[in-house]
Amino acid sequence: MDADRSALVGRELSGRGWTVAVAESCTGGLLGGRLTAVAGSSRYFRGGIIAYANDVKERLLGVAPGAIEAEGAVSATVAEAMARGVAAALGADVGVGVTGVAGPDGGTAAKPVGLVFVAVSRGRTCEVRAVRLAGDRAAVREAAVDAALDLLMTCLQQWA
Repeated sequence: MDADRSALVGRELSGRGWTVAVAESCTGGLLGGRLTAVAGSSRYFRGGIIAYANDVKERLLGVAPGAIEAEGAVSATVAEAMARGVAAALGADVGVGVTGVAGPDGGTAAKPVGLVFVAVSRGRTCEVRAVRLAGDRAAVREAAVDAALDLLMTCLQQWA
């Protein structure tokens, strides 16, 4: 199923002649890895930025320091800024941003382990989704990639 998601996304991007770039925090490169596991992905995959540290989110992706201070790195605002920032930085038509709490540590009552924000942007349009994922660290990270691919596919179909 995982390879199917990535291949479907690839076909949608290729069919439109669009490119994608990813900005990943909690997934640490898994999303880019999943997208590039598809043969021919060089036609539509521009690259990715793994922005684990807040200063990397700010410097490379243009996330406003005030956004991180006000809402935290795990927020809809930061996910959206990551998606927009990576598209701009890498010259892609579509940007995807993923930030969350993979665990087992780092969760709070307001932002528990398994809370992930995924954003997909194209031009002025951006869709952001918050998901609550269960399982250990590996399971949360893999499910976050699935959520990102699902939102990306939904957006590509809506933007057709």
